[in-house]
Amino acid sequence: MHGDMKLFDSHCHLQDERLAGRLDAVIERACRAGVRRIICCGSSESDWHRVAELADRYDFIRPAFGLHPWYIAGRSKDWLADLERFLTERPSMTGEIGLDHAVDERNDEDQEAVFAVQMELAARLDRPVTIHCRRAWDRLPVLLKEMKTRPRFMIHSYSGGAELMGPLAELGAFFSFSGSITLNGNRKGIRAAAACPADRLLLETDAPDIPPLLPDGRRAEMSEPASLTLVLKVAAAARGVSDVDLAAQVWENSCRFCDLET
Repeated sequence: MHGDMKLFDSHCHLQDERLAGRLDAVIERACRAGVRRIICCGSSESDWHRVAELADRYDFIRPAFGLHPWYIAGRSKDWLADLERFLTERPSMTGEIGLDHAVDERNDEDQEAVFAVQMELAARLDRPVTIHCRRAWDRLPVLLKEMKTRPRFMIHSYSGGAELMGPLAELGAFFSFSGSITLNGNRKGIRAAAACPADRLLLETDAPDIPPLLPDGRRAEMSEPASLTLVLKVAAAARGVSDVDLAAQVWENSCRFCDLET
């Protein structure tokens, strides 16, 4: 790893209980790997406070707070007011929010309503958004077009086709690629990473989820921010550029997306 290369993990979940006993070591490895900024995303009312605590503890963590489509059924009556409070108490982002048509039991109308109201809140507060989208690529562009005002948004761990990137980019999308592009046979992900507009490309780990493929051919036990070096290497090869050049581009993109100084 080049000493002057700065990496930005644009989406992970360091508050996850699977990382609880090893978080200090995870942070240390991230720093050694060159990871200088991390977006830590809350997904449910029950984990927002842990995300806030991490952001207060580490100045390189930018918190994000949102209600993920997996957890909307159990939301409290005060969830939206609580979300606004978390978003206004400190510099932050909105997310992880979105649509998921891959879950067995779902209410699409409810998903879309919760998504829309969080996008409205993010626009009003001028908070960039990290969006989850699985098998809902037909609906996401429709909903985005219907919004009177759209906040800045990224689609995390992008799994749509390369052909969707142009229309989504016109709506303002940034595209974040995770360890899924390191996995054998993920030609769709590689094509998308290669086709992504240079000024909209972000990288992430989604730690501890989506463990990447290790150089020895084994899959990691779980992902962590230090895994970003593996994602970077595959993305750079797909685009035919050096790791150093892509890291510089992604750093600039990520800071612009988050409205942070480079």
